[in-house]
Amino acid sequence: MATSNPGPAPAVLAAFGISGDPVPLPGGQGGTWRAGALVLKPVEFAAETQWRSQVLAALPDSPEFRISRPVRTVDGAWIAHGWEAGRLVVGAPDVSRTDDVLRAAHAFHAALAHLRRPVFLDRRDNPWSVGDRVAWNELPARTSPPATRLLEPLVRARRPVTLAAQVVHGDLPGNVLFADGLPPAIIDWPVYWRPPAWAYAIAVADALCWYGASPALAARWSHLPDWDQMLLRALIFRIVTHDTVFGPTGWTPDQLDAHRPAIDLAVRG
Repeated sequence: MATSNPGPAPAVLAAFGISGDPVPLPGGQGGTWRAGALVLKPVEFAAETQWRSQVLAALPDSPEFRISRPVRTVDGAWIAHGWEAGRLVVGAPDVSRTDDVLRAAHAFHAALAHLRRPVFLDRRDNPWSVGDRVAWNELPARTSPPATRLLEPLVRARRPVTLAAQVVHGDLPGNVLFADGLPPAIIDWPVYWRPPAWAYAIAVADALCWYGASPALAARWSHLPDWDQMLLRALIFRIVTHDTVFGPTGWTPDQLDAHRPAIDLAVRG
């Protein structure tokens, strides 16, 4: 199996007390490995990994969702040589089950609602953070012409909102695993400080643009506060992030066409 990452070095395995050979896991960006009952992946931003690990380690069990518990090294740290580890959870994503994804996410977010805004968010700088800030009008959009044309109606329709923010999961659809007889498992948590409805709108936007969902999905969640504005911001977030990563050559005709119906739906309200 091809992977963009050579895998954890022996020093990483030793740090987490692993004796077996790791094997690459599918999905993600090709950098996640399984070793026995643990899943190892490279740390993207150490401050976020430290914060997330502490939160997930202390989070009570829930009948409504599962999580991958983070694992410390044999020396008690959350990170070893640029890698983090968590317990393997059984299940597989199913991007056709957006409603079930959002119900699990609602319970997950309720369990996190008491947390304060993480200070690392002010220092995190990656394409997804840029897309988030542009979506919320905290940065100007500096996008290629294809992306700019997609964004124009969304930006024109964007209005201020006053919804309360909290820590949320900003990439739900492929990171909720389903297994028979078990609650959904929420994994690979990218942390944002936004209204929960925005996190749900990202999942709905993904389903509309990428997974063949019908407009009825968006209608089923339209009871959420400022739903149209959340969907606008979700689409801005995804468009800017994609453009930041891939630039103008990343926009194929099919990708442009996939976004237009969702944009029209969000703008019409």
